[in-house]
Amino acid sequence: MAITTKDGILKVLRSFNPWWVSGNISESFSRKYKRFAYYEAMKRVNETEIRRTVVLTGTRRVGKTTIQYQMIEELLSSGVSPQKIVFISLDHPMLKLAGMNDVLECYHENIYPDQDVYYFFDEIQYATDWAQWLKTIYDTQPTTKVVATGSASPALVRGSTESGAGRWTVIQVPTLSFYEYCALIGLPDLELSPTLKPSQLLKLTQQERGQIMNKLTAVQNHFIRYLQVGGFPELALAKNDLLAEQVMREDVVDKVLKRDLPALYNIRNATELERIFLYLCNVSSEIVAIDAMAKELNGVSRQTVQNYVEYLESANLIYLSYPLNLDGKKVLKARPKIYIADAAIRNAVLMDSEVLSNPVEMGKIVETAVYKHIAAFYYQQAGQVGYFRGSKKNKEIDIVVEYPKIKNILIEVKYREQASIPNDDAIAEFCKDSSSAIIVTKRVDDFGEHTTGDGNVMLRIPAFAFLYLLGHAEKNGYKGMN
Repeated sequence: MAITTKDGILKVLRSFNPWWVSGNISESFSRKYKRFAYYEAMKRVNETEIRRTVVLTGTRRVGKTTIQYQMIEELLSSGVSPQKIVFISLDHPMLKLAGMNDVLECYHENIYPDQDVYYFFDEIQYATDWAQWLKTIYDTQPTTKVVATGSASPALVRGSTESGAGRWTVIQVPTLSFYEYCALIGLPDLELSPTLKPSQLLKLTQQERGQIMNKLTAVQNHFIRYLQVGGFPELALAKNDLLAEQVMREDVVDKVLKRDLPALYNIRNATELERIFLYLCNVSSEIVAIDAMAKELNGVSRQTVQNYVEYLESANLIYLSYPLNLDGKKVLKARPKIYIADAAIRNAVLMDSEVLSNPVEMGKIVETAVYKHIAAFYYQQAGQVGYFRGSKKNKEIDIVVEYPKIKNILIEVKYREQASIPNDDAIAEFCKDSSSAIIVTKRVDDFGEHTTGDGNVMLRIPAFAFLYLLGHAEKNGYKGMN
C-alpha cells in the first residue's frame, strides 16, 4: 500500500485551501494587522515589468504564514479566481512525503489545469530540491506567481544566489518592532510627521523635540512588556504573559532546536545545540570567541561550536555582528558580537524573574532590542551593521551602520540612570566623522543634545522613543501603505 495517494494529497490540499469552495478566507487566518513585510511582498507580486518569486524568511511565529494568507485575501478581493490560488504547507507530513511533483500534479489535475496561478509554498525548505523546483517553475511557467516562506534564511539566500539568481527576492520577516507591537495591540497612532526620523531630531529646536517626546510618552508604559513577550504577534496579543513565554519556549525554541535544525542539518546530538544556545542567551550583546565557547562548554569541539552557531543564525534565532574599521587600523580578529534575535526569546529561555530589576541584564536586553531594530531597518540597504572596538583601552561602540561613500551612523546603548559619556569614549571620539551619533538612554527626561569636549553634538534619546521612531520611519519608507 502506497504511503501517499492522489486522493490523500487532494484531501490535504482542500483542507488548506477552503476558499476553493467559500470564495473567501477566514479573518482568523488573515488577521487585520499587516506587517511591513506584507507590503513589500505585495509590491513584488504586483510588479508587472520585472517578475520575481518572493521568499519570506524568519523564525517561527513571526507571522510569515499570516502574511501569505493576507496576500491571498487581497488577491481574492481583487477578483482573482479562488481556484487559481493554492496554499501548500510543505511542513505537512503527507505533502512532505509525496514530493513536489505529485502535489502540483494533483492540484492541476483536480482543481485548476492552467499555469497562470499563484503558488503559496509554506516552509519551502522541507521540499526535496526546493531551489531547483522554484527555478523550474519560474523558467517554464511565465504566467505563474510564487510566494514561499522558510525558516532557514542562509539556505534560502544561498539558493537564491545559485538556482534563483535574478529569479527571486528574499524578504526578511523579523520579530515585531516596538512600533508594530504598539499598532498590533491597538494603541492609537501618535500622528507624527511621515518624514520624521531619529537622525533628524538634532536639526530641530529643543522645543520641537519636546513636543515630539510628549507624544511618544503615550507608548512608554508598553515598552517593558514588549521586551518580555512582544516580539511575536500571537503572543503579543495573549492575555497570560507566563503562558506566552512557555509557548515561546516550546514552539519557537524547542521545535527549532529539537526538530527543525536536526532535520535540516542532520544533527545527531540536539543536546549540544541546546547547550550552545543557552550559552548564547547568557552572553547576548557580548563579543564571543568560538575557542572560548568550546572551552567553557567542556566536551564540545571548536568545529561543532562554529557549525552550530551558523545553524542558529540560519534559523533566525541569533544575529552575528562583526567588527568594522573606524580608526584606519586593520581588524585582526573578526570575533562577532552575538545577539539573540529577540529579547523576548532570551527572557523565555533564561526564565529569570529578577531580570527587570537587574541593571546589567536590562542593559543586555535593551541593546539586543536596539540591534534587532537596526539590523531589520537597514538589511535591504547597501550597508553593514556591526560594532567597533579600538586597540587603545578596548574602546567600543555598540552598533555601527556603515554605508559606502556615506558617513557612518554610531549608536551607543547606555540604558541606566546615570548615562554619562566621557570625552574619551569611542563614540565621542569618532562622532565628528559620522553622519549621526546617538546615545540610547533609559529615562524619559534623558533626551536632547549632548556636546562633546570637541564641540561635536550627539543625540541622547530614551530607548522606547528611539525604537518607536525607527519603526515609524520604516513604515513610511514603504510606498502605498495606508
